[in-house]
Amino acid sequence: MKLTVFRIQHWPLYAGLLVVGVLAGIFGIIASEMSEGETIGFDKAVLGWFRDPANPANSIGPLWLQDAVRDVTALGSFTVLAVILILIVTALALSGRRGTALFVALSVIGGELLSTLLKVSFNRTRPDFADPTRIFDASFPSGHAALSAVVYLTLGVILAGATESRTLRIFFVGSAIFLTLIVGLSRLYLGVHYPTDVIAGWALGVAWALLTGVAFRIWEVRRPEQPV
Repeated sequence: MKLTVFRIQHWPLYAGLLVVGVLAGIFGIIASEMSEGETIGFDKAVLGWFRDPANPANSIGPLWLQDAVRDVTALGSFTVLAVILILIVTALALSGRRGTALFVALSVIGGELLSTLLKVSFNRTRPDFADPTRIFDASFPSGHAALSAVVYLTLGVILAGATESRTLRIFFVGSAIFLTLIVGLSRLYLGVHYPTDVIAGWALGVAWALLTGVAFRIWEVRRPEQPV
């Protein structure tokens, strides 16, 4: 009976770990296929959708659209996410939720380190359209896609957990997903990443956010007397 109750009460944690496993598997498959050169046809075909047929070095659309997409892609940059992280952690700490603040900080910092290590490990060359004078790291996986997933999804879940309104919970999580998606798509539009870089980055970011979230939840349950 106790075992049954435990399973029922903690099924969201098991479900989260299952999703982490699935996403890790997806990342592994993409990484394997990419390393063997099996994805290059798909990657180049999708990138072609975003290029000017008359001059593939340029993205499609007017200049104002290209400038707008650059603004969007900045939402996934290290600088912007670092500022957001500092503000979130400070606000949580000041509100007495020191455990949550620590969780958010460790989740984002850990995600950045993991993404960087994987980039160094795979060392994939950027697409031909990427400006080598403005790009300083490898292509796989997309750090913008991974870190935006970690930061925005974590923030969305925190905000959703702070309200009783189902509508607001859907809005917060939906907004986090939307921001994560448009940052990743902006990398394709600008031609600085292959599609498999972005998909792998999304898988990595969501998996890491879920994994750290499950770990935090387990810690929270075991220390109920501590303010989080």
